[in-house]
Order: sequence, then C-alpha cells, then structure tokens
Amino acid sequence: MSQAEVSMPRAEVGVRSPSPLWTFGLLRSELVTTFRRWRTLALLGVLAAVPVLVGVAVKIETSGGSPAGRGGGGEGPAFIAQITNNGLFLVFTALAATLPFFLPMAIGVIAGDAIAGEANAGTLRYLLVAPAGRTRLLLTKYATTMAFCLVATLVVAVSALTVGALLFPLGDLTTISGTQITFAEGLGRALLIALVVAASLVGVAALGLFVSTLTDSGIAAMATTVGLLITVQILDQIPQLHAIQPYLFPHYWLSFADLMRDPVYWDDLVKNLDLQALYAAVFGSAAWARFTAKDITA
Repeated sequence: MSQAEVSMPRAEVGVRSPSPLWTFGLLRSELVTTFRRWRTLALLGVLAAVPVLVGVAVKIETSGGSPAGRGGGGEGPAFIAQITNNGLFLVFTALAATLPFFLPMAIGVIAGDAIAGEANAGTLRYLLVAPAGRTRLLLTKYATTMAFCLVATLVVAVSALTVGALLFPLGDLTTISGTQITFAEGLGRALLIALVVAASLVGVAALGLFVSTLTDSGIAAMATTVGLLITVQILDQIPQLHAIQPYLFPHYWLSFADLMRDPVYWDDLVKNLDLQALYAAVFGSAAWARFTAKDITA
C-alpha cells in the first residue's frame, strides 16, 4: 500500500475488514506494549507510593497519641481522621489524595501519547497498513487507556489496603452516617469506590485521545493534556465561576465519598457518571472525526 493510500480515509482504500480475532490480537498487543513500557511502570510505581507516604505520615504523627486529623464531612482527605482506627480508611484517603491530580495526570500521559506517540515514532502508518483501520485503531487505543485507568486505580487501592493492614488495625468500620458495617462489606464498598474512581477518568481519557490526534509530538500531546487538566481544576475552584463548574469534568470526582454513607447518596454519583459519559462522547467523537480525516505521513 502506498503512502498516499495510508493517508486516505479507510473507506477510500477498500481494504477487507479484519476478523474479530485479529482485533483481539491488536488489543492484546497494545495492552502488552503499554504495560511493558518503563514510563507506564514508573507511573504505576509513583501511584503505589502515595498510599505508603500517607500511611507512614499518619503513623508517625499518631505515634505519640495525637489525632491524625479532623473529621467531619467525610469528604476527601477527611477520611484521614479514621485511618488510625481502621486501616481500610487508608484506601479511601489514598484515592481521594490521588484523584485530583496524580491519577488524571497518569491517564493524560498515556492518552496523550496514544496516537501522537505512534506518529512521532514513525509506526502509525504501519499500524494502519496492518490492516487496523482508523476507527478500529482509535477504539483499541481508547480501550487500552481505559484499562490503564482501571489498573492504576486498583494499584492505589491495593497498595493502600496493604499498608493499612500493616500499620493499622482492621475490622468493622463506621460509615459517614454513623452506622456500623462489617469489614467484608467495607471491602466491597472499597472495590466499588475504586471502580467509580476509574469510571471518573473516562472523560480525561477521551480528552487526551482527542489532543493526541491533533499533533505528531507525543510530548506536546501529553503536556497539553496535563495543562488542560490543571486549568480545569483551577477553574473548578474559583467561586465566581460556580455557574459553569457543574459542567467541568472534575467537579463531582469526590462524590465517591457518598458510597460510605448509609444509605448511599446517589445524586452526585449519577451526575458524575453522566458527565463523564458526556465528555467521552463529545471528545471521543471529535477524536474520531479528526483521526479519520487526518493525513498520515509518519
């Protein structure tokens, strides 16, 4: 296939569609390639280290009998006040600490490099000749990014659970509403919270993938995605912009704390998931429109 054919939309080339088995092979190859990269392993290592640092800091601070922090509200780092009583709360604290920046930044790096990194390395043309097809390749890249979202979130949760079990007691825990639940039910809620946190990142993943289709520089795409993330986070903290804040993708991120209420408050959780689905649809469609019409020369 000539370079001109590669740069044309797939419908104009007329290549026979690959089988579903070939598609699964492409996804498996993308997953293996992504999770074998030193950059990916370094990002996961940093994420795993955050609960260790939080747990050790709380342990040192409370070694003399002083409280770990102030409770109340139960949102975000307020879980830190409960860690000394039950190490399972370190899971909630670690997710609350990593969700505003560390987790989205890691997702932004992976998503931003998805297409632009291939173009920069000169391998994008060959992936399309394979024959992947532009839509199939884009979906595979997005599925790989979402797999990283889930793995990254679980790495934080498992690291926090391990550190919490080593440094603090485990047992039945008290919800934000003041009711008691068993340790097994607490583990179930911790898993559900981890899944909600992973789902909260689908909007960032779609945004990063769209940015990745706009440039052939992986570094530029990663930097732009992270820069946009920081900008939106700042906008979400300015009181004068309260009218637009409910439409910003990070606005309801910490609503996962409502899963620790009894009964669970679903309003903000549903708003968060709906908002992420909207961002995924908008920026996913924009990425598809851009990528299918883009001239591929690298």
